[in-house]
Parts: sequence; structure tokens; C-alpha cells
Amino acid sequence: MTPVSPTLDLERGLLESSPVVFGLDEVGRGALAGPVTVGASVIDAAVAARPIPEGLRDSKLVTEKRRPDVAERAAEWVLCTTLGWATPGEVDEVGIIGALGLAATRALAGMRAKGFDPAGGVILLDGSHDYLSSAARASLGRIDVRTVVKGDRDRASISAASIAAKVARDALMVDLHPRHEEYAWDRNKGYASAVHRAAIDTHGLTPHHRRSWAIGPGPALF
Repeated sequence: MTPVSPTLDLERGLLESSPVVFGLDEVGRGALAGPVTVGASVIDAAVAARPIPEGLRDSKLVTEKRRPDVAERAAEWVLCTTLGWATPGEVDEVGIIGALGLAATRALAGMRAKGFDPAGGVILLDGSHDYLSSAARASLGRIDVRTVVKGDRDRASISAASIAAKVARDALMVDLHPRHEEYAWDRNKGYASAVHRAAIDTHGLTPHHRRSWAIGPGPALF
């Protein structure tokens, strides 16, 4: 089956009345180890009038080998790309939804620092649940958030954010691998592979694991 390519139909409609549209997507929600990462991209009508970069799709539909090249083309296409992160400790402290809100708020704060005010546009958030609005209210004010089911697959602005977040988070997990080789994060990127779960049973949890999750019976490592 040929992968579905995203379009700009929704964004172009919104850009008729809004100067910019932001696309946001998360990576790492279901991982056992590592941070959650939210990517943000922003486009305007001029960007939306240009062709969508070749190969741009939901990051899960792009091979690991091709993702960096596609992410680079996407970054050159949009006006700006930023990332927000929430640590495993923050996941433990505020829960996964709270951590996603923190990461998304940080991604948009990065946008504002680069001159793109989130309050001045429409924000397209992948998924069916708005974890952003309440988390961002104190620092970013009232923002216009629209949830988009399968937005990472269907909406190009969100696809661009998705692949940026995926490439960055995967690179972080690969960088962590040499210090914790038994968990095979270079291959599973912190998700629940059989090798990862077996390593937890044998060696316990590292500081990079989400300790509040019912991951496994192994002792903690300090």
C-alpha cells in the first residue's frame, strides 16, 4: 500500500484569516525510557503556496535511514522549527499528559523567542486531546488550539513537526546507548522491545527510565 501523503488543504483554509499556522506533534509518549518531545513548525501563505517537500509524511511512515534527509528538507520549507522536551522525571511528577503539555509549551515558547507569536496564529495539534491549552495559558496566554486526528499523517505542517521531533529524540536515545548498552536504546529508542524489557528485569531501572510506570520488577539503579 502506498503511504498517504499529507496535504495543505486545512492549513490553506486557515491561512485565509490567520497570518500563520503552527503544527505540533509529539514523540515518545509510550516509551519506557527517555524524554517526551514535541516538535513545532510554522507556515504562512507563502510557504503553503510552495510544493510540499518530497517524502514528507508522518515520521512513523518514513524509514529511519531516510528521516534525517526528509527532516532537513522540511526544516528548509517551513518558516521555523522548534522542539520542546519533558524529562522522565517530569513524566513521573506530572504524568504523561502533563509532560506533553510542558514539552508543547516549551516548543511554542521557542517559537515566540524566534519571532513567531503562538497567540497570533492557529495551532494544529495532532490527536484528539488538547493537552496544550491549559498548560500554556500561564506563559503564552490564550491560544487557538485545534486538535486534528491523524494530523501527523494528513496535515503537512504537523508532518513537518513530527519528523523533526522523531529525528531529534532518536538521536538523543542513540547518544545515551553507549552508557547503557544492555537496554539497546540504539535500536528500540527507549520503547518496550523484548530486549529492553529483559534488560530491565536483569539490571533494573536507570535514571532515564520513567520510574512511576509499572515497567518491571528489577531493582532501581542509583
